[in-house]
Amino acid sequence: MAETGNGKKEDADYKRLQSFPLIRHTDMPEEMRVETMELCVTACEKFASNNESAAKMIKESMDKKFGSSWHVVIGEGFGFEVSHEVKNLLYMFFGGSLAVCVWKCS
Repeated sequence: MAETGNGKKEDADYKRLQSFPLIRHTDMPEEMRVETMELCVTACEKFASNNESAAKMIKESMDKKFGSSWHVVIGEGFGFEVSHEVKNLLYMFFGGSLAVCVWKCS
């Protein structure tokens, strides 16, 4: 079945509607959560077609601001189980289906 031009418009509308960050789980303090969320959104927008560069930007910024040992995974359709320091985990979605997981190991 051929896709009409209308289908592309619906996809664009969906991505625009889903451009806000959706926090799925976090145990970070409020101030750290807001800063991390804003950093993730900025990195994902700046490197929209390169998740590796976005993850590197987030990790380096978190290491500078909150100390070392931060880890970042960005992608679609992945599962995870991690051990992390208490109050140092953020799992969110951005742009509909792009997942971002940020955590700190001890």
